[in-house]
Amino acid sequence: MRLILASSSPRRRDLLALLQVPFDVVPPEGSAEVIEAELSPGFGPEDRARLLAERKAQSLVARFPDRLILASDTLIAIGPDVLGKPTDVGEAEAMLRRLRGREHVIHTGVALVREQDRIRDSAVESVRVWMKSVTDAEVHDYVLSGEGMGKAGGYAIQGRGGGLIARIAGDFPAAVGLPLRLVAEMLRRRAVETPVDLERLYQTAPYPNWSRFAPPAQAMG
Repeated sequence: MRLILASSSPRRRDLLALLQVPFDVVPPEGSAEVIEAELSPGFGPEDRARLLAERKAQSLVARFPDRLILASDTLIAIGPDVLGKPTDVGEAEAMLRRLRGREHVIHTGVALVREQDRIRDSAVESVRVWMKSVTDAEVHDYVLSGEGMGKAGGYAIQGRGGGLIARIAGDFPAAVGLPLRLVAEMLRRRAVETPVDLERLYQTAPYPNWSRFAPPAQAMG
């Protein structure tokens, strides 16, 4: 039976397709803002990412009780603070000015659920990211491109925003929105095999900007 990806993100759809597992895409029910508002403010960034992924997956179990449902959520943390999606150009510029020349962490939570046999798996993959000391003009120019609007932290590492980043430590697909090694392992534990050669996939890095940040998978230091 085909997997369900509970997402409206084309990035997650494209990344999951790299694992060559048959799946259907169904957007989670309820807006991301409503789902996040239900969480206690006492949760740290990692727990928030994991719980948001769980809520997305759980939103579909009543409709698909016999299907494995995969969901993911990505947050950017700088210290104890979580950066969401900018609401306008001014907020996007403020986010990037705060991030430049500093380290931040991208936390991507993943949930795999099935109501029929009470599967409730979840985990978090974290990636450390160092942004270049970009100038105000470079920040302004990037924001005007519009690419970072609607993205946590105000930039897209898989696009032009990759040029703002000096280096990363961690799994590049997790920084985009779906940690493929983690997802493949979670699926394997539930008897869903991924036909792709995962090591070769990571060597060829067939996604925009992936090879730019090779080696794409390292242990967090």
